[in-house]
Amino acid sequence: MSAKKRCKSPITVGFVALGCPKNLVDAEKMLGIIAEARLVITADIENADVVLINTCGFIAPAKAEAIDAIKQAVADKNKGRVKKVIVAGCLPERMGEKLAEEVEGIDAVVGLAARDRIADIITETMNSDTAVTYLSEKNTTPISQDDRGRLLISPAHWAYLRISEGCNRKCSFCTIPSIKGPFRSKPLEMVSDEANELVENGAVELSLIAQDSSFYGRDLKIQNGLIKLLVRLEQIEKLKWIRLMYLYPTGINDALIEAIASSKKILNYLDMPIQHINDQILKNMQRTETKKSIVELIKKLRRAMPASALRTTVIVGFPGETDRQFEELLDFVKWAQFDALGCFTYYREEPTISAKMAGQIPEDIKEERMEKIMLAQQEITFARNREKIGDELICLIDENDRRTQAKGRSYAQAPHIDSLCLVNRCTAKAGQFINARVVGSKDYDLIIEQT
Repeated sequence: MSAKKRCKSPITVGFVALGCPKNLVDAEKMLGIIAEARLVITADIENADVVLINTCGFIAPAKAEAIDAIKQAVADKNKGRVKKVIVAGCLPERMGEKLAEEVEGIDAVVGLAARDRIADIITETMNSDTAVTYLSEKNTTPISQDDRGRLLISPAHWAYLRISEGCNRKCSFCTIPSIKGPFRSKPLEMVSDEANELVENGAVELSLIAQDSSFYGRDLKIQNGLIKLLVRLEQIEKLKWIRLMYLYPTGINDALIEAIASSKKILNYLDMPIQHINDQILKNMQRTETKKSIVELIKKLRRAMPASALRTTVIVGFPGETDRQFEELLDFVKWAQFDALGCFTYYREEPTISAKMAGQIPEDIKEERMEKIMLAQQEITFARNREKIGDELICLIDENDRRTQAKGRSYAQAPHIDSLCLVNRCTAKAGQFINARVVGSKDYDLIIEQT
């Protein structure tokens, strides 16, 4: 029997969404299922019948954030405000039943494979006095979870499009394979259908996400699978911008570069995490790149697309990282002149290989190294912003309340993670494109005027 038929009165659900864009897609799918079941989604989380927390458990700070949110919900339950607390997502997948032992008061622990049963799970939990776990054997999440029917948290004019789940890479520091399982591409038709639904609902920009987008289709024996998918997406008339996220550098070949460079819809924007540049550190990380291959790739990308925007992430304080190896990374960052860069300190995560490595770096040294990288990148970004004054660009408007500067993004700015365009005297609505000129900058953001 469906949740809708069993509910005698509407259950109010307060939803807390944590984690990465892939988690956001799961959150939006669950919200869609909850709404379709006629359960009432409320913003008053402290007084909801059920608080549902979709968690991340990738690294220590994400786990800490999730635990804090769970403890707050349990505290509200103990005060009589909330009736039930349900925890879903990656943290249950990583911790299993131990999660309920760590935070007493959780009523249901829901693994990734049970996502599409969330409405029934909410109802079952409301009707039970016993804590329940909805966990399956590791890595049994369906190969092709259908993400259609999402209730978007993001604005309607842009959305994330998940093209796969899991990861086959063996990076020695990463917990993702143990949480998400092996790489599983969605069939081309399914991804295309999801994209069409998002566009019909108003999306003009789609950001393709996966643990490794460049690997798309290989498990399905599709040669140049990502290119074939991009060709399909380009045919969606109302879709204007296609943004590629999380490209493993080794997977960026000449054919993909040509497909991006020759397209009118695929943005000249590449997010390709390199993690480090020293060959020994890369080897210890079990990465397949070398310093030489990374440098040559950056040169090749800039020859093919001189105006390309390159984003990356790096890790400092990996076990055994010497001062000289760190300085090599710092010098490389200054050379590469990335448009955007995220720097993380290394987190010792079980059950990864690197957690057992000798030469663990003290936290204060990690923090000091991260600060040096970010200050170097800040200097690069501010200088590049000054150089852009006078440039013409196309801007997609994200917000405009007509009382303050409108907010938007150029092709070089991904939603949520990159800087913004602050638009003076903007007449366009959210979701519209404008032609503009850069007239200044404010910290990381560009100040532009409509032309």
